[in-house]
Amino acid sequence: AYEILSGLVGSEMCIRDSLNTSAAKVEKAMEGLLPRSEGIEAPLLEAIRYSALGGGKRLRSFMALQSARLFKVEELYALRVAAAVEFMHSYSLIHDDLPAMDNSDTRRGKPSCHIKFGEATAILAGDALQALAFATLVWEETHPESGIRCRLDNALASASGGAGMVAGQMMDLVGETTSLSFDQITRLQNLKTGEMFSFSARAGAILSGAPSTEEDNLRKYAERFGLAFQIADDLLDLEGDPLEVGKPTGQDENANKATFVSVLGADRARNKAEILIEEAVIMLDKWDEEGQSLKDLARHILKRTN
Repeated sequence: AYEILSGLVGSEMCIRDSLNTSAAKVEKAMEGLLPRSEGIEAPLLEAIRYSALGGGKRLRSFMALQSARLFKVEELYALRVAAAVEFMHSYSLIHDDLPAMDNSDTRRGKPSCHIKFGEATAILAGDALQALAFATLVWEETHPESGIRCRLDNALASASGGAGMVAGQMMDLVGETTSLSFDQITRLQNLKTGEMFSFSARAGAILSGAPSTEEDNLRKYAERFGLAFQIADDLLDLEGDPLEVGKPTGQDENANKATFVSVLGADRARNKAEILIEEAVIMLDKWDEEGQSLKDLARHILKRTN
């Protein structure tokens, strides 16, 4: 029992170190891609950098980098895709925090973009980050083959747009005034959260031109990961410390949001997340040791406190 416990503790420490190392690399890549200006539009670019840099768990970019390692993709290419993922994610958080959406004053332990810079500038900063995500993927430095760059761009558009993350956000708003079934909540979270994880997990396969069966395994891993991640997020909103979480808690209940926790209760939701994670891990069995970091990441999200 002591050896098993030591192994679990060791894996948790290892994944935390790996996440920190990955985040530093991705942050450097993002820094190099973000525009600078001293013109009258400078406040916009300050808001972009404020929101994109210096914070966040960088789980999606870590997933993209580890996916690329599975297929021995050059790290330079993977880092640019990882940066694009974080630009898209940052845009979504800026807009998610707006008064018309979740109306959150705090993000990542500091004032939300619209609190710091005003609503209009925040909207524009989000718009610019979304555009930068797509631009990053189509630049030749991201991959020498134009067909692969187009596939990346199309996959990100599908994951983030009106049939993906944005559709999930719309369902989330509807859920504030309409009772949603368990299946509807599952679809909501698959779209709002899962699709971007799916893109990140499949990035390495797309970059390498791997067979569709391998890409499908990673998609199934990400679907289960995304649902478990959202349950963990819902539980943090219910039980977490706002100072540790880095944003206000109790938001879901205050807004009458439809969540797994509101439907299942905390204990059943937590058990559901544990089952989903083990199902996700099974999807990586064909990669043995090479997939260990993604397996550790999946188990890590159930232990996170922010």
